Amino acid sequence: MDQNDAQLEQGAAPENEQVENFSSLLEQEDSSIDFPKQGEIRTGMIASISPGQILVSVGTKSEGIISGREYEAIPAEELAELAVGQEVPVYVINPEDSSGNVVLSYVRAREEMSWKDADTLMDSKENFHSKIIGYNKGGLIVPIGGLRGFVPASQVSLSRRAAMTGDTPEARWSKMISEEIDVCVIEVDRERRRLILSERQASTETRESIKERVIDELTEGEIRSGRVTSLAEFGAFVNISGADGLVHLSEISWDRIQHPSEVLKVGQDVKVKVISIDRDKKRIGLSIRQLLEDPWGHKAAKYQVGQLIEGTITRLTKFGAFARIEDDIEGLIHISEIHDKRIEHPKEVLKEGDVVTLRVIKVDPDNHRIGLSLRRVESMAYADMDWESLEGVLEESEPAGLEEKPAVLEGKPAALEEKPARKAKAAPKEKPAPEEAQVADEAPVADDTPVAEEAPVAEEAPVAEEIPASDEETK
Repeated sequence: MDQNDAQLEQGAAPENEQVENFSSLLEQEDSSIDFPKQGEIRTGMIASISPGQILVSVGTKSEGIISGREYEAIPAEELAELAVGQEVPVYVINPEDSSGNVVLSYVRAREEMSWKDADTLMDSKENFHSKIIGYNKGGLIVPIGGLRGFVPASQVSLSRRAAMTGDTPEARWSKMISEEIDVCVIEVDRERRRLILSERQASTETRESIKERVIDELTEGEIRSGRVTSLAEFGAFVNISGADGLVHLSEISWDRIQHPSEVLKVGQDVKVKVISIDRDKKRIGLSIRQLLEDPWGHKAAKYQVGQLIEGTITRLTKFGAFARIEDDIEGLIHISEIHDKRIEHPKEVLKEGDVVTLRVIKVDPDNHRIGLSLRRVESMAYADMDWESLEGVLEESEPAGLEEKPAVLEGKPAALEEKPARKAKAAPKEKPAPEEAQVADEAPVADDTPVAEEAPVAEEAPVAEEIPASDEETK
């Protein structure tokens, strides 16, 4: 019995040793496997790529799988670049699903790594070189790794903002897509998925350095596009290529305006002409009106010295009065041209709103000035011009069938053309000859207000009745 027991014990020993050895091997194998944990980011190697899924070896017994929504979330251009044997970062969504698979995500891994990179960039304040991929109402979209960062309009560089034109986001930002850009991270908020970037803080350019550069590039007479940045009582500031220039109130429009807001508004895109550059004081003078057609020349061309016109008094000053002779043209009546007698102020004779007959005594197209006179309206120095003006009025108002009227009517213009009648104006105190009484009465046309009413005489039938009356007097 003892011998049999000894043999049984000797046979059992090897079996126990085999079991123990197998258990130790399993333990060793389990200890050599690094089981993934949820939320962990690992670097794996792509084992296979097929439509709808990617198998990635991450050091486990079986490959992890990227499928479903996680597969569809991979951008098409990145998916096309993935290849078997390529190392990629993956995010462990589930260490083991119901089928025993390790569920992975490529997009989440890239995103988590990008958030870490963003935190690092914000702490270090280093610049990041990227490319503009889009825009929205408030600014530009710039990617950092797998994240879409936002550059607000206020954080866009001065030089880039100066190049903006248009009233809509598309007009302002669309042409910047695909342009390279240097930015720095100024805010990271993972919970709100908020990543704010700044180009201004990444740029070494300052407002002063940009203005110096622009001034060096500008030349007088050059035409530039700009944007109105602010309005003041004395003019408007327009930004051209990052530097502000002044459009003085007098250089905004050919029309007389009291404030730039009558013509311009902040944010409006305009074309300007560079009219002065002060490099020492770093000032740029601009003009808008010099790019517009000057309407003054066309309107003032119809006025000539000596002409009688009607005007409305608009302003009274110590040196004279301004009279509007057209909607946007005013002339000056110097105080010495208001009355024959000496006066201290125009208000002694005129008041605003008065409608008066004036004489043009000066036309200065270059300086946009018209000199007017009130006291010279009845001056004998312009008698010939007034007479010719009256003849023109008579000819224009003469009816087409005038030649068929009685001979008496035909004789009227002939009497008007007699030279002695015109010369009589040079000596108004001399009485005309009896036989020329009628002609002499008609001579001082410009001086006699009732004579102006004789222009349409040829048209009025009662004139024919007045002639026989004068014949009876002769008899």
